[in-house]
Amino acid sequence: MTEQEFATRTEALKPRLYRTAYLYLGSEAYALDAVDEAIYLGLLHYKRLRQPEHFNTWLTRILINACNAELRRRKRELAVEELPETPAEAYDNLPLKEAIRRLPHDLRAVIILRYFQGLTLAETAEALEIPPGTVSTRQRKALSLLKLELSEEA
Repeated sequence: MTEQEFATRTEALKPRLYRTAYLYLGSEAYALDAVDEAIYLGLLHYKRLRQPEHFNTWLTRILINACNAELRRRKRELAVEELPETPAEAYDNLPLKEAIRRLPHDLRAVIILRYFQGLTLAETAEALEIPPGTVSTRQRKALSLLKLELSEEA
């Protein structure tokens, strides 16, 4: 793979990466930073990719690691006083988004990759480095938790 091929494939993948990062981090600014970080790290290491047909899941895995690093960093920060809610923040607090954010990390990762990024079961398993059966189990559990939580809110 050449740098030009990397740039072309990355450009096509950017919207998908952004959606994933936004769902993980819940903030446009953090999501953009995570995508930039993932693309930068991918550019540094793209020559190590042994199977170019797995480029999408490889770059998605780098993005997930960048998002997890950001989440760990945020936990260490001191809480800052919240600003009053704006209409944009009200939109971000839709029940489904909140329900997904409240899922355990392992279950949330499967839901985001399968339903919001459109990865197949096998691609999700590869991106998360877990067996496909585990992805299927986590998906069922997450969907039942979401259904239970959203039906309680209705």
